[in-house]
Amino acid sequence: MDAFSGLLQGFQVALSWEGILFVLIGVVAGTFIGMMPGLGPISAIAVMIPITYGMNPTLALVMMAGVYYGAIFGGSTSSILLNAPGVSGTVATAFDGYPMAQQGKAGKALAIAAISSFTGGTVSVILLMLFAPALSAVAVAFGPTEYFALMLLGLTAISSLADGSTIKALLSAVVGFMVVTIGIDGQTGTPRFTFGSPQLLDGLDFLVIALGLFALAEVCFLILNRKDRSLENQANIGSLKLTKEDFKEMKGPMSRQSFLGFILGVLPGAGATIASFIGYITEKKIAKNPEEFGKGSVKGIAAPETANNAATSGAFVPLLSLGIPGSGTTAVILGAFLVLGIQPGPLLMTDQPEIFWGIIASMYIGNVFLLILNLPLVPYIAKVLLIPRPMLISLVIMFSIIGVYTISFNTFDLYVLLVFGVIGFMMRLFSFPAPPFILAFILGGMMEQSLRQSLTISNGSWRIFFESPISISLFIVALLSFAIPLFKQKKKLAAQDQDVDT
Repeated sequence: MDAFSGLLQGFQVALSWEGILFVLIGVVAGTFIGMMPGLGPISAIAVMIPITYGMNPTLALVMMAGVYYGAIFGGSTSSILLNAPGVSGTVATAFDGYPMAQQGKAGKALAIAAISSFTGGTVSVILLMLFAPALSAVAVAFGPTEYFALMLLGLTAISSLADGSTIKALLSAVVGFMVVTIGIDGQTGTPRFTFGSPQLLDGLDFLVIALGLFALAEVCFLILNRKDRSLENQANIGSLKLTKEDFKEMKGPMSRQSFLGFILGVLPGAGATIASFIGYITEKKIAKNPEEFGKGSVKGIAAPETANNAATSGAFVPLLSLGIPGSGTTAVILGAFLVLGIQPGPLLMTDQPEIFWGIIASMYIGNVFLLILNLPLVPYIAKVLLIPRPMLISLVIMFSIIGVYTISFNTFDLYVLLVFGVIGFMMRLFSFPAPPFILAFILGGMMEQSLRQSLTISNGSWRIFFESPISISLFIVALLSFAIPLFKQKKKLAAQDQDVDT
């Protein structure tokens, strides 16, 4: 069955009244789950598995898929308005979304996020339809050495996330590397840096750290800066209208990150979080005015929002084609497949095409629903900023605590949240950027695992990293990514010295 006839069969499922209803339920539930800081789609889908038992498998999976990409779509709301990431994939959105909201342009920031999310999601669904079988071979080609090279490429961007001082950015990244090593060593099974605490054996959850460094740190800042003028501006929601210049700025990031985000989503283990960071970093590196990033840049919102939504569709490539989950959420969806008696993999497209193509077709409809639902709601959602500051601070703290507690139902995580809230406030007070910490934490664990797996395969020989054309290419790009900014900086300093001499 070719892609076109398969898609027609998928639309027969998705455009039935039951298909439309379950797509709508999924995306609406996902959007509101994404808006709540810390409440990700994983727990929602896990709760749905027993509820959907006995349902039509296609409709059940269509609804769960809607919850997934709906949560990523809606997760930008709390990142932009409250600096409290709704889901891990929207952390990078807060870097420019929240500063734009502080400038009295919350409506504009939410509109940019909605349009970018729709673009990334729609383009990636088209790519999923056309290239799913072929790209599954690319996903299989990525072994430990290729993943190590990819993570190294991501780490070369730490300097671009520096907010003034590169030394402080590197120190922040080092601490991120240290924190990610806490827990049981995945290869030897020995505890590391747990200090005898059984609660630390599983390591620290990413969302707990992100909410501490951003949401609670912002709460502390708001409490101690009561006369901050930015809060007066923030209460002004501003217009939703985007100018021609805004669309012109968004066009490049949306087109590039739709493809890059989708490709990163295809790689098992990468997911929307890594895609959003790499998308943000890529756009900052190629921007003519990179100093605008972190201060309310249009590109700084469009890039991560496009990339993370594109990655959610990309994550379905290994799941549907190979039966391999591409992210934590798709791992739960894989469990739902098995509970419903369906085995995803190479035979799914031929044996049960209505499921394979039904899920893909439902994503088209779901993305349209999300845009129709979210854009008209932007003025009402943005009115969160009109809530009196004491109540708003209380709500941020409450949602952060609820979100963290629902991750593991462990009160110890609440203490971790508090600790990282204090750390985040101190970092902000002494101008240490938080993004390098977050990036190192995300990439560090996977990088260490890939390095050790590679050396185990090669019996300790480092030659294995230079035997794959993919890893060699990624190493070259990483070297250029590191060297070119240094060369430009050196050239700029030389030009300034020449001006001084003249």
